[in-house]
Amino acid sequence: MSDTDTQQFASSLAAIDVPLTRTDTAGFALTIDSLVTEPAVGVPLHLEGVSLDDTVVQTPPTPRLLREAETGVTGVGHAIAEHGTLVIDSDDAGTEPVSLYPPTHLAVVRESDILPDVASATASVGERFAAGGSAVFATGVSSTGDMGALVEGVHGPKHVEVVVLTDR
Repeated sequence: MSDTDTQQFASSLAAIDVPLTRTDTAGFALTIDSLVTEPAVGVPLHLEGVSLDDTVVQTPPTPRLLREAETGVTGVGHAIAEHGTLVIDSDDAGTEPVSLYPPTHLAVVRESDILPDVASATASVGERFAAGGSAVFATGVSSTGDMGALVEGVHGPKHVEVVVLTDR
């Protein structure tokens, strides 16, 4: 990660109409609460120094919470600056469904986990894949061209927002 990667990530997100908010660990809970639309559901973020415990976000996800949620909050293993892509790990906590089912996905990524390009991200998840794990590479809102014209929000979130957790 470099300042250039962070700037490129912000620019790439802006190009696909995905808002980005920066915060530090001290302001994390207030930032999350200001961005979510309730009801909100989340999973453990696995990001040192922050959790959803002091927020309005309900954890752990249940089928009822997923059906009712307006916002899903997840941590993101990595982000790809070049395209504004989020690398969302599949795990037993339910990160993938929480990122896909609610109408809005609020993704939290550490600034140090922003990688410059797809090649860097592929290298970083190689061990995970080799061990039988998986991840989703998601760029912006869900969209499909299956129906002839591009339609958004059919197979995933209609809105995506990113919180960059500063490491400084």
